[in-house]
Amino acid sequence: MSTTPRNILVTSALPYANAPLHLGHMLEQAQTDIWVRFQRSRGHHCRYVCADDAHGTAIMLSAEAANRTPEEHIAAIQAQHERDSAGFLIQFDQYHSTHSPENQRWSETIFARLEAGGHIAVRDITQAFDPEKGLFLADRFIKGTCPKCKAPDQYGDNCEACGATYSPADLINPVSALSGAEPVDKDSSHLFFQLGHFEALLTEWINSGQLQPPIANKLKEWLEAGLQDWDISRDAPYFGFEIPGYPEKYFYVWLDAPIGYMASHEVLCREQGDDFDAYWLPGGDTELYHFIGKDIVNFHGLFWPAMLDAAGLRQPTAVYAHGFLTVNGVKMSKSRGTFILADTYLEHLDPEYLRYYFAAKLSGGVDDIDLNLDDFVQRVNSDLIGKVVNIASRCAGFLRKKFDNQMSDTCAEPELVQSFIDAGDEIAALYEAREFNRAMREIIALADRANQYIDDKKPWVMAKDESLEAEVQEVCSVGVNLFRALATYLKPVLPAMAEKSETFLQCSLDWTALDAPLVEHELAPFEPLLQRVDADVVTAMVEASKSGA
Repeated sequence: MSTTPRNILVTSALPYANAPLHLGHMLEQAQTDIWVRFQRSRGHHCRYVCADDAHGTAIMLSAEAANRTPEEHIAAIQAQHERDSAGFLIQFDQYHSTHSPENQRWSETIFARLEAGGHIAVRDITQAFDPEKGLFLADRFIKGTCPKCKAPDQYGDNCEACGATYSPADLINPVSALSGAEPVDKDSSHLFFQLGHFEALLTEWINSGQLQPPIANKLKEWLEAGLQDWDISRDAPYFGFEIPGYPEKYFYVWLDAPIGYMASHEVLCREQGDDFDAYWLPGGDTELYHFIGKDIVNFHGLFWPAMLDAAGLRQPTAVYAHGFLTVNGVKMSKSRGTFILADTYLEHLDPEYLRYYFAAKLSGGVDDIDLNLDDFVQRVNSDLIGKVVNIASRCAGFLRKKFDNQMSDTCAEPELVQSFIDAGDEIAALYEAREFNRAMREIIALADRANQYIDDKKPWVMAKDESLEAEVQEVCSVGVNLFRALATYLKPVLPAMAEKSETFLQCSLDWTALDAPLVEHELAPFEPLLQRVDADVVTAMVEASKSGA
């Protein structure tokens, strides 16, 4: 199973530093973390960096409402984010913030290279302006009556009542959502990144096979419609980085957000002595992967590759998008209790339940993922408790009572055990391709085979006959070896259960070390590896998540 070690840098999208994490965030972080842990289990040098996305008008306004500075606000939110991610066993190598000196320096450097290359245009635009707050209003900060269905109190870009989309200028009786004042039109100079300069580069990138087909097709639509200049500036007051040479103009949050990947990685390299340039300059053999939601593919699939190219930096090896998370078949809802915050989940349930359920649903595609709570309880209890853990607990009991936790001197079923070891190559290929759902099906199918073996041998019957004691030890030792393979394959998904399994097995569950059965091996006393999911606790979590709870 040996492979040439790869040098891999992985990111997931930066959570916005204005609200706590919910289960949609955890879907992405779990997907990324599982893939990273798998790469490490195969002996690769794989690093996972992320950061809080800490700029923008919304953060400035939220901090003001909370009567604290933006810096205090983002620090408090980041502490929550890091705590909740750790609660879900997400293993970042570095978690940083876009409001950092590293990110400011890289944002200014990349902008200077864009400007020097002739890719920045300056022109006046007319925007809605709140005369009371003294700031320009994004569409979401304007409310009024829908021009189509006449529903009141709708936002400036779409109507939640009838689904119509429109311009804020089309709203009837528009007002600022911030002050209630009537917006006025006001001109301002803005800076634009001329994306059309990179049509050839982006055409090649979109057709390179480095993107999932549905994502490539979506990006082709933008390409075929004609690439528009991208507004990368915002007017003061704004919480962010002021653009050098342009007083009172600030980098738009989406300009410096992806650059935050570089900033976070630079801090990690400085701490660990890694070669930053090897990952960000063209021509090396390192790999760079971005895991994102499908709603931000335009930023990662068009703007980011163009920015990198213009700045003389490398392209991503691939961008991997996933679908949205629904709960019980519909969009997450506070009134139904299905808009579940990460910390609410953690107050009620083991994070490994959800990591496994997500893995059992996630594919390499971009389809939406549904968390069906009844299926969640049934599948975790059936697969993990009833099948995988059951193997270890059944066999460990006999080995403890009759053989002092000692496994047999030889493997009674070398071909069976070898077939489980050989299955690792196919399972590894599925992990690599992010086909986690298929990998889980293969692993559970192996668990079914292991349980069938034990059922066929019936060690509980043999144990009643003293002349069959040696056979009981052999059968249970085979069962433990089969469990060892399963626990190794599940380790990227269930790291805490794997750690408990390693304590029981008295060996590390390294994929690269899974090459022969354990014989003449002493086990530690068996301790429970995972408890059953209690449906009543799931109900309590939903109740706690309802609005006003």
